[in-house]
Amino acid sequence: MIKTVKKAGAPLLLIAPSLILVGIFVYGLIGANFRTSLTDVHTAAQTTGRAPSETVWLDNYFDLLGSEAFQHSLKNLLLFTGVFLAGTMLMGFLWAWLLERPLKGEGIFRSIYLFPMAVSFVASGVVWRWLLNSNQDASATGLNRLFQMAGLDFLQNNWWNNVDYGITAIAIPAIWQLSGYVMALFLAGFRGIPDELREAARVDGASTWQLYRLVLFPQLSPIALSALIIIGHMSLKSFDLIMSISKPANYQTKVPAVDMYVFKSSFDYANAAAVGSILLVIVALVVVPYLVRTNRKEK
Repeated sequence: MIKTVKKAGAPLLLIAPSLILVGIFVYGLIGANFRTSLTDVHTAAQTTGRAPSETVWLDNYFDLLGSEAFQHSLKNLLLFTGVFLAGTMLMGFLWAWLLERPLKGEGIFRSIYLFPMAVSFVASGVVWRWLLNSNQDASATGLNRLFQMAGLDFLQNNWWNNVDYGITAIAIPAIWQLSGYVMALFLAGFRGIPDELREAARVDGASTWQLYRLVLFPQLSPIALSALIIIGHMSLKSFDLIMSISKPANYQTKVPAVDMYVFKSSFDYANAAAVGSILLVIVALVVVPYLVRTNRKEK
């Protein structure tokens, strides 16, 4: 026992500062947030302590989940995540597949396609707000004006101003910005497959399609899973891009993260904390199974 303590003592002392900081500023604040979500702090007076507050337990969660407005936010979140995931995975994989074998000028193309990642969501959101302008016909601008000039008037639409599906329009700039990252992941996966596997498949008489379908694509499943988890949890927490293109008061594009901002801005700390806790649970449902699966593989 003493030997075990001595062996673990030095490593524990080495990582102790990090453990303490993470414990206070991550898990401690998560606990404080959850505690706030169980109270009735909905006004500025209660926030500053000038008015009393009390514990209402899970009432805030029941009120939120039963609210039509918050249900609309959750629906928008699912739509945004679905389109964002499908678009980035499809575009990223297709470009990686095309670049799977080295091509002339590949480095230039990769740099151009990865460049959007270097732009902040706020900066790109300002540009895409103009591109996705909902004005049509004579007052059309952005993409609607481009469609008009190309004689494709039927493609003009309200973009993010559509109440039911407007949030999917905001997924377009998100796809543009992050599909290059997915391409880099898949391209690294393709380049990491040994040439011996390809040669063995060709010796066995496999066609090009069979080579990809039966040999190469299965090797990319860990890459695909990692990309899904990374892009999925990013989409679930999306806030800055949506706020840059739309506004907090816009019902058609609001998601839980925007709701949390609106609640906090109006000193409704209890509901803001409750929304944050709900988002944490949603993200955990996506990330934790992946971490468990990865840990089991390593053992």
